[in-house]
Amino acid sequence: MLISQVVRDFVSAAIHSGGWMDMDRIYLENQVIGLIGEDGLASAEVRPVEADAAELAQLLVEQGVKNQVISELPAEKDILESQLMDLLTPPPSVVNAYFAQYYAKSPKEATDYFFHLSQTNNYIKTKDIAKNIVFPAETDYGTLEITINLSKPEKDPKQIAAEREAVQVDYPKCLLCMENEGYKGRLNYPARTNHRIIRMNLEGESWGLQYSPYAYYNEHCIVLSEEHRPMKINRDTFQRLLKITEVLPHYFVGSNADLPIVGGSILSHDHYQGGRHTFPMAVAEIERPIDLKLFPTVTAGIVKWPMSVIRLQGQQLKDLVAAAEYIFESWKQYSDETVNVVAFSADGTPHHTITPIARRNGELFELDLVLRDNNVSEEFPEGIFHPHPDVQHIKKENIGLIEVMGLAVLPPRLKEEMQEVEQFLLGNSHQMKNYHQAWAEEIKSAQTITAENVQTILQQEVGKVFARVLEDAGVFKRDEAGQAAFDRFIATL
Repeated sequence: MLISQVVRDFVSAAIHSGGWMDMDRIYLENQVIGLIGEDGLASAEVRPVEADAAELAQLLVEQGVKNQVISELPAEKDILESQLMDLLTPPPSVVNAYFAQYYAKSPKEATDYFFHLSQTNNYIKTKDIAKNIVFPAETDYGTLEITINLSKPEKDPKQIAAEREAVQVDYPKCLLCMENEGYKGRLNYPARTNHRIIRMNLEGESWGLQYSPYAYYNEHCIVLSEEHRPMKINRDTFQRLLKITEVLPHYFVGSNADLPIVGGSILSHDHYQGGRHTFPMAVAEIERPIDLKLFPTVTAGIVKWPMSVIRLQGQQLKDLVAAAEYIFESWKQYSDETVNVVAFSADGTPHHTITPIARRNGELFELDLVLRDNNVSEEFPEGIFHPHPDVQHIKKENIGLIEVMGLAVLPPRLKEEMQEVEQFLLGNSHQMKNYHQAWAEEIKSAQTITAENVQTILQQEVGKVFARVLEDAGVFKRDEAGQAAFDRFIATL
């Protein structure tokens, strides 16, 4: 296809996206040819566009490389692609106005609009996300969800070298700051020209709603504070989470814990994650009720889950917030050394926090409080309640919000490594990593394995390991001693 036709088709897609009119065509075409280094535009027909805009943008980026506007470095390609896709994206004020118009009809229509926009302009990397390996795994706790994350492209040596030479800039302060909206990016920082944020008022503070570029589940969104400040779990957290589910009743929303080891990957910026997805933990049943005498309007119970979860339900937000704060403050002070639960170090360092998750359940508001402890020991220097060494061949990273709810985000290395484990299980020549040896031999001795069932068996065994990972992260273990200790904590409430 001639580059002039690609330009014209891309501009037609930009006009169709809703941010421009036919009168803007010449202006847009000049913007595009300027970005890709063309001197002018040959004749080409204006026609219905069949290819999607992201595919057309890739052709334009390659033309930019040919014209030596940019190099082959992935970062430079991403910056140019983002600048092109920005032409398909209305300015922030217009996006927010559209969102408000749709919201007046229904919250779902508003998020549908914003989600579709974020896909169309390739801010959400739909094609990259499709590379992920996803499968269910049956366990004692129901069906867990397993993802081997292949969506984020690995950096090549030239890119790494270029980043090392790049000037260090403290702007934006982090990937979650509002200053990312429209930011061009640089060799060592992702392009964000086509990025948009919906403004929200939460309990008198300015917050923003955006989608995750590399989503782990349906409509994976991030709600972030306008102020760049550290993550902190407190009463305001519970109020905001429940308020978000009031504003967006079709979305769940949760917060990573605010301490190292048990926290998320970005503790420097106060934010939550949500979306339109029902996680395994959300459908887990209440194992035994809790009588919170101080909060008669709140129904409470212990959830049947590998981690230690207290579920609160009610219709009155203020009562749920008060109950959550009461439990949280109690947990922060609570110790039971018989099960290695210690609230403070000798120097006063705190070790207890929670991972809270809010959702709607019919007419009820629901708040799950997952108890977390980030202590270390001589036996477990990476964390007493962290994946233990015998399961780190599958998962050794922190257990954050998404994993807590039953969705494993496993490293890319496992794609090839599991293929080698399959060959071992089938008795074929293999290059299986030594750290999978004991696990693979155990599977082989317990299962009748054929070429037809080997992948399914291995996937289920990965699921069992992930369940064990969550049990390791559980503060009160699923054995008799652990559950008796859980009941002792509950008795203090």
